[in-house]
Amino acid sequence: MTGAFSNLSPITQRRIENFRANRRGWWSMWIFLALFVVSLFAEFVANDKPLLVRYNDSFYVPVFKAYPETEFGGDFLTEADYSSPYVAELIDQNGWMIWPLIRYHHRTVAWDLTGPAPSRPDSTHWLGTDDQARDVIARVIYGFRISVLFGFTLTIISAIIGVAAGAIQGYFGGWLDLGLQRFIEVWSGLPILYLLIILASVVEPNFWWLLGLMLLFSWMGFVGVVRAEFLRARNFEYVRAARALGVSDAVIIVRHVLPNAMVATITFMPFTLAGSVTVLTSLDFLGIGLPPGSASLGELLSQGKANLQAPWLGLTGFFVIGMMLSLLIFVGEAVRDACLLYTSDAADE
Repeated sequence: MTGAFSNLSPITQRRIENFRANRRGWWSMWIFLALFVVSLFAEFVANDKPLLVRYNDSFYVPVFKAYPETEFGGDFLTEADYSSPYVAELIDQNGWMIWPLIRYHHRTVAWDLTGPAPSRPDSTHWLGTDDQARDVIARVIYGFRISVLFGFTLTIISAIIGVAAGAIQGYFGGWLDLGLQRFIEVWSGLPILYLLIILASVVEPNFWWLLGLMLLFSWMGFVGVVRAEFLRARNFEYVRAARALGVSDAVIIVRHVLPNAMVATITFMPFTLAGSVTVLTSLDFLGIGLPPGSASLGELLSQGKANLQAPWLGLTGFFVIGMMLSLLIFVGEAVRDACLLYTSDAADE
């Protein structure tokens, strides 16, 4: 393999080749990354503020800075409402505005609806509005970003804690392994949903509260996989040779055993990410997730259930979540197959 992967080890190159050979997983990864990058710049795609304003030969960037209405010849010192016909007329008389593709933020209320909310899709609101007259496609973009960032953060931190715990258990074994296993069995038996309900009744849950609470339990999924790999690898010849040469346990774990155990961990991570997104969506659907008003795919599904006369709400949430989870599952299957194909080929040789 040439190009960007030429400096990698032959094992890694073979795995990447196997991954690229799975066309469904390969293209799913790029589609998911493209959607995620677009959502990262949601403020430039869906916003109720212009990207750039020129007024009296001066340039303004409302996306980054708030400007008072008096800056454009208005009467009030409050932040300018650029969607207001009065402010828009003042700016158009002496300049121009460049708007995002969607002229609504996920919190923007559309006061100019011709009918009651939720309103049907039209040329202004491509996917209609919800029951609070907020643009659905804007909330989908921001909700997608929150869901993926929550899933990425939870998965990465859980993997770090789970890999560390599994490595210690599997490498040292004995009473340490036995004690940690009993602790994990007891800890995993605690009812997470009840704890969330109690938390929601005491404090208002937010992104970091939910992340911290889910982190208390999500790391245990990685422990079993890593522990099994370490239990298998700690008796290999190269590990015994390293011990005989006086290499410290920390160096053996990090440099010799952990790279082999990370193969199983990496194959497990896409499925954990999909599970994390599903958990956040479920909590928002039940009303014990993100604070009210936050852009959330679960809250969109809840609105669809409560407004059966507006099927675009439930269908939009269903298709977005289904597409997101399908892409993640396809990527996870491709990563798993790439690693397993190499393992089976090596065994045959």
